[in-house]
Amino acid sequence: MGMTMTQKILAAHAGLESVKAGQLIMADLDMVLANDITGPVSIAEFDGAGFDSVFDKSKVSLVMDHFVPNKDIKSAEQCKACRTFAKRFDIDNFYDVGEMGIEHALLPEKGLVIPGDAVIGADSHTCTYGALGAFSTGVGSTDLAAGMATGQAWFKVPSAIKFNLTGKLGKCVSGKDVILHIIGMIGVDGALYKSMEFTGPGVASLSMDDRLCIANMAIEAGGKNGIFPVDDVTREYVKSRTDREFTVYEADEDAEYDEVYEIDLSEIKPTVSFPHLPENTRTIDEVGDVAIDQVVIGSCTNGRLSDMAAAAEILKGRHIAKGVRGIVIPATQHIYKECIRLGYIDTFIDAGCIVSTPTCGPCLGGYMGILADGERCVSTTNRNFVGRMGHTGSEVYLASPAVAAASAVAGKIADPRSL
Repeated sequence: MGMTMTQKILAAHAGLESVKAGQLIMADLDMVLANDITGPVSIAEFDGAGFDSVFDKSKVSLVMDHFVPNKDIKSAEQCKACRTFAKRFDIDNFYDVGEMGIEHALLPEKGLVIPGDAVIGADSHTCTYGALGAFSTGVGSTDLAAGMATGQAWFKVPSAIKFNLTGKLGKCVSGKDVILHIIGMIGVDGALYKSMEFTGPGVASLSMDDRLCIANMAIEAGGKNGIFPVDDVTREYVKSRTDREFTVYEADEDAEYDEVYEIDLSEIKPTVSFPHLPENTRTIDEVGDVAIDQVVIGSCTNGRLSDMAAAAEILKGRHIAKGVRGIVIPATQHIYKECIRLGYIDTFIDAGCIVSTPTCGPCLGGYMGILADGERCVSTTNRNFVGRMGHTGSEVYLASPAVAAASAVAGKIADPRSL
C-alpha cells in the first residue's frame, strides 16, 4: 500500500523507507515555534528538564503576537521571559514589537517554512503551513521544549481523508467559505487525528492565501494537519521569499484514505458559522436577520493582504452602520505597509473602522475587541466557542472578510454579493 503526502514527509524525517497509519515514530524537525503565551511555559519546561542548549538557533522561532504591545504586567513578564531566552541562545527568529506579526502569517511570509518541512508549534493553528506542502501540527508546551532542545518529536502517523476539489470559487467566495463548508459537512471531530489532504484540479484555482486559510482551520475539524500538493502557485510563493532548496512529496496513487470527499468549489456559497461551534454552518441565504455589534477582520486565518483587499473593496465609499464597531488587523507589518501603500488604511478609517498593529488579541478574548454580555460579533477568526471573544453570554459568528465587511455596513449579517 502506498503513502499519503503526510506519511511520506514523516517517513523521510524519521529516516524510514515507509510508515503506516498508527505507527509511532521519532522525526527530525525543521522548525519549532512558540509565541508569547506558550513560549514561557515551554521555556520553564526546557529549564526544568536541565537542557542547556537549543538544537539549532536558526530553527527555533519565537513570535510575540498575542498580547504585544503588552496589555498588562502579566503579558509583559511573559514577553520578558521569551526575550531573555532568545538573547541567551542567540535565537535567529525572534520577533518582537515593530517586527512581529501574527505567527502563522509571519513564518510563511519570511520564508521560514518550505515544502517538505516538518514543523511543530505550541499553538494549535500551526497546521497552517500545510498550505505550502509541509507537515505542520500543534503540540503541547512540554513537547515543544523537547523539540527546541533535541530537534525531534514523537508522532503517531495519522491516517488521512482526501478532499478532491473541482471547479472554481464564485464571486465573494474564498478559502474561508470552503473550510467552513467542509467543517459543516464533517463536523468538528470529523477528521480527528487525521491528515486532511486537499487535491484535485480545483486546487490550481486557489490562491496561496486561500490555501493558508483552509489549512489553518484543519484543526477545527479535529485534524492532525491539513496539506496541499506543491504546484506552480506554491513554487512561485516560496521562491519569492527564500532560495532554500526544498523537496516535493506527492501521494502515491495507491495511498489509502479513510474517506474521500468530492467538493465542487463552484457550488460553495458565502458561509457563516453560528455559535457556538465551527460546524454550525449556514449559507448566507439561510442566515436570517441577525443584528450585530462588532466586526473583526484579521487573525492568523484571515489577516493577509487578499483579506484586506476583499474588505476594502466592500468598505470603499461606504460607512459601517451606526452602533457597529469595526476592527481591522493586518496580520504582519509588511501587510500593514502594503495596506497603507494601496490606500486600504484610508478606506478602513473613512468607513469608521479602527486599524490595529498585528495581534491575535481579539480572537482569543485577550484584548482589542472584547465582547460584553449579549453582544454579537462577525469575526474572520477561527473559533466561536462559548466565551471565546469575551463574556460567556456573547456570540461569535465566523465568516470571510467579504461577509464581515458587508455585515459591518448593514449592521447585520449580510451577503457581500448584494453590495
